Amino acid sequence: MSSIYLVLDMENDLVAEDGPNGKGPLGALVRSRGIIPRTAAAIAKARAAGVPIGYVRVGFSPDYREAPTTSAIFNGARQHGLFKLGSWGTEVHKDLAPQPGDFDIVKHRVSPFYATSLEAILRAHGIRRIFCSGVSTIAVVQGTVRDAHDRDYVCTVIEDCCASPTNEDHDAAIRVLQRFATFTTSDAVDFTA
Repeated sequence: MSSIYLVLDMENDLVAEDGPNGKGPLGALVRSRGIIPRTAAAIAKARAAGVPIGYVRVGFSPDYREAPTTSAIFNGARQHGLFKLGSWGTEVHKDLAPQPGDFDIVKHRVSPFYATSLEAILRAHGIRRIFCSGVSTIAVVQGTVRDAHDRDYVCTVIEDCCASPTNEDHDAAIRVLQRFATFTTSDAVDFTA
């Protein structure tokens, strides 16, 4: 079964130590859980197995024309100047830098399936299995798994490469996703299975 590894929202506005969220609770858990080095190790394993990498990034035009005014999450981004495409904040963290041939999937909502190129990429390459990880577990990871499930993809979450603003939120997200996905770790993941 053909696979892809989706690296979800590992962009500077969310995970860089000197980024806006890197200075807060999410950043503290990204560091304490070792999310960046573990994700880098998982990416290296996927590359070694010949599995394509898709970097999913949330981003908006500088005037936020794609952002819904009805969303508390995205209104907060607008208010704080986050997720502006073309800025440092929407670049993938330097330790996880994309390489030529990787997929860049820009989204304007929580789910990477909503109004993006993701499903066309999956179909064009005959991909049926999605490995995924990222931040936050309660948002993009849940959105990815649920939407992938409902589109009949097989989904595996690399749990130790995921974080939320609190451990409680992360644990709750993992608990509810167990009906929709399997779980592994960066050490145990087998991209050839």
